[in-house]
Amino acid sequence: MNAEILAVGTELLLGDIVNTNAQYIAKRLAEIGINVYYQSVVGDNSNRLYQSFELALKRADIVITTGGLGPTNDDLTKETAAAIAGKSMVLDQKSLDWIESYFSKLGRVMTENNRKQAYFPEGAVIFHNAYGTAPGCAIEVGEKKIILLPGPPREMKPMFENSVIPYLSQFQDGVLVSKVLRICGIGESHVEDLLKDILNAQTNPTIAPYAKTGEVTLRITSKAKTKDEASKMIIPVEEQIRNILGDHIYGEGENTTLESVVAEMLIRHKKTVATAESCTGGLLAARLINYPGISSVFMEGAVTYSNGSKINRLGVKEETLNKYGAVSKETAEEMAKGICQSAGTDIGISTTGIAGPGGGSDEKPVGLVYSGLCIDGEVFSKKFNFRGDRQNIRERTVISVLDWVRRVMSEKYR
Repeated sequence: MNAEILAVGTELLLGDIVNTNAQYIAKRLAEIGINVYYQSVVGDNSNRLYQSFELALKRADIVITTGGLGPTNDDLTKETAAAIAGKSMVLDQKSLDWIESYFSKLGRVMTENNRKQAYFPEGAVIFHNAYGTAPGCAIEVGEKKIILLPGPPREMKPMFENSVIPYLSQFQDGVLVSKVLRICGIGESHVEDLLKDILNAQTNPTIAPYAKTGEVTLRITSKAKTKDEASKMIIPVEEQIRNILGDHIYGEGENTTLESVVAEMLIRHKKTVATAESCTGGLLAARLINYPGISSVFMEGAVTYSNGSKINRLGVKEETLNKYGAVSKETAEEMAKGICQSAGTDIGISTTGIAGPGGGSDEKPVGLVYSGLCIDGEVFSKKFNFRGDRQNIRERTVISVLDWVRRVMSEKYR
């Protein structure tokens, strides 16, 4: 079974809004075994939308649209889908009641044009919208299906999860189960090279690597008659992968993050931490603070950007800066030790580097970064070299430093 994603909205064509919906839907469809071969964007024009539907239905079993379900005259998706299916539009009283109650709870008067959102192509399966006034729906066009979803991601995503996935599952042969492994410290090409024998031999389960900034996600997907059977099929493949990749795998699951793994280690071992950042400018502290409950161990974060700040706030020696420079292992180590001592923590982490675009030299090029780690009185440092623009270097620094801290803590606190 294959699908096409059709995003509707002139604002998408003009670049005013980024089409994150297509990325989300494509990813979720892949997870349940539905292929996406085409994605399209069309403006709020009924003729062009009709033509887009015609083309999509020729090459896909399912057409999924986002946008164009609002109350205004240029919201034409439902009406155009009804025309392509040869169906009339009919009122759904349950949807109208919901829309009226939605406005009532907000203390606002519902305008007449909002009634438009309660009309659907005859015979449609209606998807409730708990977060807005635009319900979605699914309609049949012969043996093919059109699924219409609202444009705002905060409305579309819950509807997709709660209504579309169950709707599509009835047409699937078997059950799909996926498991996600999260990898850091090696790139996607290296992962593929290490796993080439497994990847070349894969049938069911399948293995798919996806590159992200500074890390790789590996998704193992199996298909069987039952969820339990599919889950059991994943186990031996996962064991093979773990044996090969070892501690490059930092966690598992869709929502696991590198900072959550480090934060949980800090909390579990009751180790307090403070950060001293130069080139990353607070990004490291911000990532750690993403984790709920980190306040029990995260004491403070200092952005010590200037040499004067490094001296006055962290106690970095002036002779160290004069001899080795701000971007050096010696400075990084003194920064980590200084924040550890001044904050009274078990662990101090520092970053200092050249994020660019200027400031580099042959000896110390743009992308050169040092990190310091003071942990239970021991001081370490690590050198990194990154490529990319200023923001990319800063983000990759944070990811790499968190991964390094994770590995050191795993070794130290067995």
